[in-house]
Amino acid sequence: MLTDSLGNPVTLSDPSGLGAVNDFVEGVIACEARVVNVLKIAADDESAILQAYCAALHMFAESREAPANAWPFLHRAQTAINANPAVTLRERRFVAAIAAWVAGDTARACALHEEQVQEFPRDLASLKLGQYHHFNAGNAPAMLRQALAAEHAAADVPYFHGMLAFCYEQCHQLDAAEVAARRGIQLCRKEPWSHHAVAHVMLTQGRSREGYAFMADMSDTWQGLNSFMLTHNWWHQALFAIELESFDEALRLYDDRIWGVVKTYSQDQVNAISLLSRLELRGVGVGDRWQDVAAYLVSRTADQVSPFLDLHYLYGLARAGKPEADVLMQNLLAHAKRQGASSAAWPNVAVPAARGLLAHARGNFKQAAEQLAMALPQLVAIGGSHAQRDWFEQLARDALKRSPR
Repeated sequence: MLTDSLGNPVTLSDPSGLGAVNDFVEGVIACEARVVNVLKIAADDESAILQAYCAALHMFAESREAPANAWPFLHRAQTAINANPAVTLRERRFVAAIAAWVAGDTARACALHEEQVQEFPRDLASLKLGQYHHFNAGNAPAMLRQALAAEHAAADVPYFHGMLAFCYEQCHQLDAAEVAARRGIQLCRKEPWSHHAVAHVMLTQGRSREGYAFMADMSDTWQGLNSFMLTHNWWHQALFAIELESFDEALRLYDDRIWGVVKTYSQDQVNAISLLSRLELRGVGVGDRWQDVAAYLVSRTADQVSPFLDLHYLYGLARAGKPEADVLMQNLLAHAKRQGASSAAWPNVAVPAARGLLAHARGNFKQAAEQLAMALPQLVAIGGSHAQRDWFEQLARDALKRSPR
């Protein structure tokens, strides 16, 4: 039987598709753009795992349209399972996890990915997806639990150590995080998720000068990455520049490295929005850059894919003075009301945070301080990393300082 590059058995209609399967598996864990190569052969090979990989790629778009775009591939994956009893349990479970994701049941998807890591600990693409869902729900302990379950079987894979390192960092185990990340880099210098984990550790520990030098030294390896990993590592470099009060350098990184790779992608937009705001909080003028970002946010008003994303879109639109900010706000409120207690992050956290962000962007600092204060104690529920959520705390402090009371 065919196996992928990590040794997992693969059921394919055409063995020539194995290269594209490996591009997905390795591309996901190495954050490389070649992950999309699987789409190029989707019409020629309707194997279950290959079609499920294509569906997952569409879901990574993090847009309102993503489930509909993923559905044809998922349907073909499910059809292939029904037609071919040779499809393995690992592949069947992966397809089921993607189906749960497409249906919006990320709790079910998480449970399936957790089952997968217990039985097939070298299915690191599944592990990465499980961590992705837990991360978006703010559940760092679950991320770490999953990674530790794979450690005995995947310690030879450099990209695994970056995944483990980031989990340690999100669980405040900074020393363990840096050890794991350094191990990943030792095995493969081009391991961007390990670079990312080291950046988190150094930012948290105030090692800004060392962090800036480290990322600069590693940056020559950031070739062939997906736009998120490329722009996000440069985003971390810009955070170090801000901490060092090298504001011109941070703006240069924004213009040359962070904004402009894939302006339509959610994560690139989030990077841009938070960085512009952080610069403004330090008194740096950003010119007409808000207008450029907002041009790509106006289509996001009805997304409601995640509160973390919506909150960034809202602030970007409001800072640009776009009326679509109010449209997004109303859609967010309506979505939160529909979610109710089934997803408390929306009504309990996203709603006051959204009101606070909108107020801050429009100069109503008293309301901003009051609303953000309501959201901050539960902010972890919206997902994002410590470094990303720190932006909300910076805005809250700024609002308090500028509030009239």
